[in-house]
Amino acid sequence: MIFRGKYLVWAVLALPLAIALFRYALAPEAWPGDLLHPTGEWSARFIILALVVTPLRLLWPDARPVRFLARHRRSLGVAAFLYALAHTIAYVADMGSLADMLAEIGAPAIWTGWAALLILIPLGLTSNDAAVRVLKAGWKRLQRLAYPAAILTLVHWALVHDGLTAALVHFVPLALLQAVRLFRSRSKQPTRSPA
Repeated sequence: MIFRGKYLVWAVLALPLAIALFRYALAPEAWPGDLLHPTGEWSARFIILALVVTPLRLLWPDARPVRFLARHRRSLGVAAFLYALAHTIAYVADMGSLADMLAEIGAPAIWTGWAALLILIPLGLTSNDAAVRVLKAGWKRLQRLAYPAAILTLVHWALVHDGLTAALVHFVPLALLQAVRLFRSRSKQPTRSPA
């Protein structure tokens, strides 16, 4: 039953890519440029979903949707990495040559995307039980790199689309939940009595 549940989750996670591929298979002239936006945006959405789990668990620990997200958080993180990889493949194919890619790599809109991908690679590759056993406490520290990856993704999205609106619509809920999490963790810390 657990394995069937995992397959169903992965089928749902793969659905946006399947729809995008089907849509652009009907219009081959749109390939690969028109795959850039959906793959990048879904990568960002899955990063956000993976990162909101902890604050949601603090706020609503017994809520079934929150428990569901917590059970599949690792899958969400891997999906974010795979969509980022698909986004990069579409970008490379769209650019057409290494020279063209290198010519714009210094632009903030571009290097932030590459930096986010470089962070997501080790996170995606270590999102398995074997890595958890080998890395032990270091595994959690490594996975915390998802936060800078999310910030870089936000900046990349905002710069590529020439505006913050779409990016903020996605990232503001994450920022608010993280702020609540920090506030609650600080309010629970014991106050030191004056010396």
